[in-house]
Amino acid sequence: MHAVDVTPRVWDRLLSVRTGQACACCGRFSAGERAALDLYAPVARRDLGPVTIAQIGQSLDGRVATATGDARDVSGPEGLAHLHRLRALVDGVVIGVKTALHDQPRLTVRLCSGHNPARIVIDPRGRLPDDALVLTADGARRIIVTGANRPRAPGIEVLRLPAPDGRLDPIQVLEGLRNMGLGSLLIEGGGITITGFLEAGLLDRLQVSIAPLIIGSGPQGLTSLSPVDKLKDALRPDTRVFGMGSDIVFDCAFGDQAARAILPLHAPQPLVTAAS
Repeated sequence: MHAVDVTPRVWDRLLSVRTGQACACCGRFSAGERAALDLYAPVARRDLGPVTIAQIGQSLDGRVATATGDARDVSGPEGLAHLHRLRALVDGVVIGVKTALHDQPRLTVRLCSGHNPARIVIDPRGRLPDDALVLTADGARRIIVTGANRPRAPGIEVLRLPAPDGRLDPIQVLEGLRNMGLGSLLIEGGGITITGFLEAGLLDRLQVSIAPLIIGSGPQGLTSLSPVDKLKDALRPDTRVFGMGSDIVFDCAFGDQAARAILPLHAPQPLVTAAS
């Protein structure tokens, strides 16, 4: 397991990687700093095209909240900072309407430096009110993905898609958001929304943050809509493990693009010896 140390100079480098002004492979860094670059650079890079990443924080027994819905302290302080760093490195953050209504998230970047991403709510039936916290006007784009023909307040963008039986197709959602100029996206929650993108084969990366607590009951993180009968048919992504304070992050990669994203941008330089 790699222990992550996000120092100010590492974070500045990652923000520069995001804007295409630097790479994550060159330079002298400590082991912890290098681990931080290895964890975040695949999200920050733009040279390989748009990336879709999902992140979910859960307990040791796979719960994301208590039975009463309390999810505030599932992740430790570093796990929460990790989520804010991911937000700062993407173009937009996607949540489902249930999460927007229940958790009232802001989806802003507060625990690190960086821009606020576009805030996107998947709301098939148009249930989210315009005064929801996630739709607060603060300069960031606010987008509702819906099948409902409902007017919205000025400044709120609407991506209208077919929603048979009150469901939106994740493939159409992703295509529509990309057409709106949103390249790299973070699917932040909840578990049903993340599972929809995962089972549609749309995720390049999935990060599962495990916090050292046992809740005992409550909603689970990822619940498949089409579970496998045999383990040989289960998804087995390439996985790296990182220590994030009290939490452990499993960074799972799907597909060729995700595999290329962990490779250095620059080829290693040959050694120069005195005889050469």
